[in-house]
Amino acid sequence: TRGTVTAFAPFDARADAEALRKAMKGLGTDEETVLTILTTRNNAQRQEIASAFKTLFGRDLVDDLKSELTGKLETLMVSLMRPAYIFDAHALKHAIKGAGTNEKVLTEILASRTPAEVQNIKQVYQQEYEADLEDKITGETSGHFQRLLVVLLQGNRDPDVGVDESLVEQDAQVLFRAGELKWGTDEEKFITILGTRSVSHLRRVFDKYMTISGFQIEETIDRETSGDLEKLLLAVVKCIRSVPAYFAETLYYSMKGAGTDDDTLIRVMVSRSEVDLLDIRQEFRKNFAKSLYQMIQKDTSGDYRKALLLLCGGDDD
Repeated sequence: TRGTVTAFAPFDARADAEALRKAMKGLGTDEETVLTILTTRNNAQRQEIASAFKTLFGRDLVDDLKSELTGKLETLMVSLMRPAYIFDAHALKHAIKGAGTNEKVLTEILASRTPAEVQNIKQVYQQEYEADLEDKITGETSGHFQRLLVVLLQGNRDPDVGVDESLVEQDAQVLFRAGELKWGTDEEKFITILGTRSVSHLRRVFDKYMTISGFQIEETIDRETSGDLEKLLLAVVKCIRSVPAYFAETLYYSMKGAGTDDDTLIRVMVSRSEVDLLDIRQEFRKNFAKSLYQMIQKDTSGDYRKALLLLCGGDDD
């Protein structure tokens, strides 16, 4: 893996559980101990700690974290305790719960996860919430945005098994005719091609598209579509090009300007910490002329900052 968080050694779930109990028992909480343990163990180890915690003290670790911590640090620590697919399922459930839908979360998760990951998320969603994720999403979204989400939810992207150049040419022409050459836009062609073709095929299609049209596919999407569909199509294209670059950009914009989008910052740092955060850091440094570490340092504070910096795993300057 290219994650910043890996299995901690030597690992002793019982000793960690005892240290966490001691840190949270009585008056006041030793936040430093809590965040140091939870950000330096991988998810499988955190689950073992939670199990040892229950065995030793008859208490639920997550409940204790919720009652002892507050604000962003609480959100971050509780998020770290969720196994990956439960974490994604939980984020999606909250994105479609209650008044208003958080399209940003739907876009980020469904554009960036692999077909196998999408299948797992759907399964876990069904188990955890006794509901069908696709039904829930179609109930809360509409139009072409909904259609592309449904295509991505099938998790049926073609496998990467070599590229057929004649099909590359054909798809590039179809996209050109569906957008730049047409009065109005044939969104369905964009949805089908971008939602179902293999990653290596689409990378070739983007190159070919540039040759045929003189535009990057992103420029065309920008001109020809709008709103949530545009954001989702762009996210899909960016993830086809490079998932780490997509997340580097997502992190950058979560901290750029006034105020921080902490929900996004936490979601990306937690979900990528064991996957590709090292690659994301590299892309961040390359594209934004500063390191992720420095930006987190400048944009956050207190124990929350300490925990995020530990997850970040180092400075690239």
